[in-house]
Amino acid sequence: MEKWDGNEGTSAFHMPEWMKQEFNKRPTKIGRRSLSRSISQSSTDSYSSAASYTDSSDDETSPRDKQQKNSKGSSDFCVKNIKQAEFGRREIEIAEQEMPALMALRKRAQGEKPLAGAKIVGCTHITAQTAVLMETLGALGAQCRWAACNIYSTLNEVAAALAESGFPVFAWKGESEDDFWWCIDRCVNVEGWQPNMILDDGGDLTHWIYKKYPNMFKKIKGIVEESVTGVHRLYQLSKAGKLCVPAMNVNDSVTKQKFDNLYCCRESILDGLKRTTDMMFGGKQVVVCGYGEVGKGCCAALKAMGSIVYVTEIDPICALQACMDGFRLVKLNEVIRQVDIVITCTGNKNVVTREHLDRMKNSCIVCNMGHSNTEIDVASLRTPELTWERVRSQVDHVIWPDGKRIVLLAEGRLLNLSCSTVPTFVLSITATTQALALIELYNAPEGRYKQDVYLLPKKMDEYVASLHLPTFDAHLTELTDEQAKYLGLNKNGPFKPNYYRY
Repeated sequence: MEKWDGNEGTSAFHMPEWMKQEFNKRPTKIGRRSLSRSISQSSTDSYSSAASYTDSSDDETSPRDKQQKNSKGSSDFCVKNIKQAEFGRREIEIAEQEMPALMALRKRAQGEKPLAGAKIVGCTHITAQTAVLMETLGALGAQCRWAACNIYSTLNEVAAALAESGFPVFAWKGESEDDFWWCIDRCVNVEGWQPNMILDDGGDLTHWIYKKYPNMFKKIKGIVEESVTGVHRLYQLSKAGKLCVPAMNVNDSVTKQKFDNLYCCRESILDGLKRTTDMMFGGKQVVVCGYGEVGKGCCAALKAMGSIVYVTEIDPICALQACMDGFRLVKLNEVIRQVDIVITCTGNKNVVTREHLDRMKNSCIVCNMGHSNTEIDVASLRTPELTWERVRSQVDHVIWPDGKRIVLLAEGRLLNLSCSTVPTFVLSITATTQALALIELYNAPEGRYKQDVYLLPKKMDEYVASLHLPTFDAHLTELTDEQAKYLGLNKNGPFKPNYYRY
């Protein structure tokens, strides 16, 4: 055993011979350029292997230029690589374990086939959780065709598994804008098949049908929409008198707002930032733009990690909530020079402008937790004087002429689903809500729903919540007849009026 010189302390450590040999093998000089390249390369490799099989393929050929068939001989799909199906199937099976309500719904209702005859065209994130939803809809009798609502969130191996199972899926990670609309069109424009239900996330599918195939709405029974952005578009159509079918606003159902938007973002914001930047949160100054349910989740997570969190808001009620929760309410201009991270979650456009970007400190991280890529003015950064440098998957350095750089994540698109994953259990809640909304609209007698936007019935919200309680071995208290009469309630619910704010 090698010895330490006790009189000299640790500085007098005599290096063992084997250590000297290993040390001497290493290069004594390394240029800054090659060092940064080696770090970037190793970071990219670790990201790719950890995140998904999606990024592991070296094949740069566009899926649109490939001729692929599944094992049954069908070519009615377009994915990155159908050979990844086995990996995707494993991911779907893992997701099923964390989606108890959806699996329970599949088991209870597949005998009745409440969606028999339904032809659902969908445009959502294509993940393992979405696959469980799609296969549940299929088990309940529906035919489905699917595209992705985000060019970065598709898991290629999951898309392959769905295609192998016979689902016409048109999506892959890293689509161009042209690819994005082409995939949607391939779902909608197919000979001998016309949708009668729409499941949308962001409103792009609905917009495309209105723009290109308006006559299809004669046979469509309804739209189910789950995002803030998409719901906003639906209300605009309704206000203008252009909404020609009933629509279900899933985004504002209690189970979506309080669980997917709040609890999901509370966990996934940290995951997305860690995977892309490897940063430490303690002591960092962060500004979160927007204090809705998504903003609340982001702020709570960052505060718990020791970050100093500022909030911007336009709504005085949300602003007061932020203040009462211990956050400093500011205008973005007041803190833009000092913050380390800027996070948008408003659903608005141009929340972070070129002027803000110009004033940010060196190495400021900029990202978006809203559905649409409109919140950060990324287009203003594509100018000749700025240099873009890809660091790793979904991470870009945008460099100013004076050497200042910002770290832009996912090119301003949705951070958590573009750069990491989201908790499966929470998505079970949203997916079950979507499935029930589709069943409700599809089976509703003519006249129950007019050409307007509706919220999910309160009883259905409560049913979704109740399906998830057994996971926690939770035991609900039941009202006595006397208590129910006193409160003026049915013993089985609904337990709150529609105007109640949870």
